[in-house]
Amino acid sequence: MKQVVQNYKSGELALLDVPVPGCKPGGVLVRSAYSLISTGTELMKVSEAGMSMVGKARSRPDQVAKVLQSVATNGVPATYRKVMGKLDSYTPLGYSLCGVVEEVGTGIDDVKVGDLVACAGNEHALHAELNWVPKNLYARVPDGLAPRHAAFGTVGSIAMQGVRQGEPQLGEVALVIGLGLIGQLVVQLLGASGVRVIGVDPDPARCELAERLGAAACGDPASAAVETAVAELTGGHGVDQVYLAAGGGSNQPVELAARLSRDRGRVVDIGKCRLDLPWNAYYEKELDVRFSRSYGPGRYDPEYELQGRDYPIGYVRWTERRNLACFLDLVARGRVDVEPLVSHIADFDDAVETYQRLKDGDLKAVAVLFRYPEQKEEAGEAEAPAVTVPAVRRGGGASAPARSAGTPVRLAFVGAGNYATSMLLPHLAQRDGVELSTVVTTTALSAANAQRKFGFAEATTDLDAVLGDKSIDAVFVVTRHSSHAELTRRALLAGKTVFVEKPLALTEDELADVLAAVEESGNDRLQVGFNRRFAPLLQEAGKRFGARTGPASLRYLVNAGRLQHGSWYLQQGTEGSRFAGEGGHFIDTASALLEADPVSVYAVATSGNEDLQVVLRYPDGSTATISYVTTGASGFPKETLDLVADGKVLRLDDFVRATVYDGRRKQWVGSRLPKARDKGQSAELAAFIKAVRTGGPMPVPLESLVATTAATLAVQTGLSGGVPVTLAGAR
Repeated sequence: MKQVVQNYKSGELALLDVPVPGCKPGGVLVRSAYSLISTGTELMKVSEAGMSMVGKARSRPDQVAKVLQSVATNGVPATYRKVMGKLDSYTPLGYSLCGVVEEVGTGIDDVKVGDLVACAGNEHALHAELNWVPKNLYARVPDGLAPRHAAFGTVGSIAMQGVRQGEPQLGEVALVIGLGLIGQLVVQLLGASGVRVIGVDPDPARCELAERLGAAACGDPASAAVETAVAELTGGHGVDQVYLAAGGGSNQPVELAARLSRDRGRVVDIGKCRLDLPWNAYYEKELDVRFSRSYGPGRYDPEYELQGRDYPIGYVRWTERRNLACFLDLVARGRVDVEPLVSHIADFDDAVETYQRLKDGDLKAVAVLFRYPEQKEEAGEAEAPAVTVPAVRRGGGASAPARSAGTPVRLAFVGAGNYATSMLLPHLAQRDGVELSTVVTTTALSAANAQRKFGFAEATTDLDAVLGDKSIDAVFVVTRHSSHAELTRRALLAGKTVFVEKPLALTEDELADVLAAVEESGNDRLQVGFNRRFAPLLQEAGKRFGARTGPASLRYLVNAGRLQHGSWYLQQGTEGSRFAGEGGHFIDTASALLEADPVSVYAVATSGNEDLQVVLRYPDGSTATISYVTTGASGFPKETLDLVADGKVLRLDDFVRATVYDGRRKQWVGSRLPKARDKGQSAELAAFIKAVRTGGPMPVPLESLVATTAATLAVQTGLSGGVPVTLAGAR
């Protein structure tokens, strides 16, 4: 299928051939009929992409701050790869469309194949021939409403949420500053609410259009006509509410809002304009400044948008989805007229040219629609407290023959997110004797990006085809945590060698299912992405420390830091706790240094479970204490480790510096510049590829991978019970 994309680094716009997205549970696959270009938001994004790197940085100072923090934590090379990977990737455009339901995922019973729906979301209602849309981001189109009008649903919801924030009442007077697409819709929604509207825009044509659509008067912000109209309609008191629907860097809108508002009036920001509030003006009138967040309650909440968890109507009357349905109803009943807003309808095949004309100013428009081909194309099928350490039982059906000399190891990737594209694929793409065969994702564009950047021969959403391809030697599972165990199980049963990013499993049942697949197939060719044990600096420090004669004490401080709002790590209901997701890294590192697997786990947490203390006991009496904290200073190193035994100390500082002390002197000091921090990914991949090529043992024994996973899961059991958890069956 085709999709409109942009490279944010170069500014290139393209109509790209990408795989058809899979129809996942909890949503529907929609074939687009019309999609709407937001001439404000999207053109701003297109313009930013054309800026120099300095210009991009100035336009997004929040992102610059994140980059600087990443440099301090991860070093320059890793940060550079991550940033360039994001910039030099195709990103989607679009967030408002109407289309026909082509396939219904499990758990959906409110629409059926063939229904016409309006869709929302900058990840789901894209300018693409097909989109997968979760339940709370679509609404059925009322009978008789034209698809091209229903395509306005998302921008209509944005305007509606802004109006709701203003709390208009019958007979009030409102000022709308900025009469672009959102402003024109705000004018009509206020009129439908019994509010008289005055519009402000420097474009006479837009002022004329707003008056035709119900505004009492409109004019240029610099003209006296606007102030005169406000004085006449309000008896000189000023408007009851102001809606800022303008963009750009001028501070004129907020200054005008203060001047024309009544005492204790309401100012609602809907657009993205400069907001240097003149303190005296806003203070003296005690103006109520409010912000309108996109389509309504539910926006940016992954549980609402992705998992379909609705808010009770008694507590949240107007959600994203209810706003969308309400706007469609108003248009269907003729209370809002969007037809006059349609400046141009372009065939989808002409998408790139249309964007270029808008950017260059050749096409003056309030709203532009893409019209999609009516004929259907065949869509490819898509997929949708005692803890027992499970015994590893292998069947006799699998073998791992060595590769013929000169034959490349053929790899498939399931998932192509940030970690895969910044930490794994750059190492594999430049490795001799490796062929990147196929990348599988549920979203079409991420597969296309990985194919373009790393040279995959194919990109698809069909996992079954990959697992059934006998020419593929190994499968990398680099998806969300909740899918790791099931994808690993399927790949093992298909006879593939598997590299799965941590965690291997989120529950004991998932771990048991993976091991059942090993027993059934006889295939134990598995590696979990515990890369730190392969870090060159740590390995060299371990050699310098030497063999132990007595038990050791190990302390591992992980300064994890707080998660950003919206991080999928916060989705504990589906993705497990944060420690369940990444704690295996640190347990495995401790076990590698102590050359054994833990036999018991004791865990305690501060109030709210923000900071954890995990104590591991090993067969020879050694202990490892992992302090996993989220409340530390961001400027402090993320990982520091001390190993003490036999009168010696090994100190590791964030994989940048390692020191071994023997008696009263430093026996050995090894250091790397922060820009050369190496946490072992390259060495780990080299060991994995060698095992696949030669048919030799996997880099880490399966028993150890299982023990680490069981110990990680036991932390939650220990927190619940408040007592040590014995890992029954541990070596």
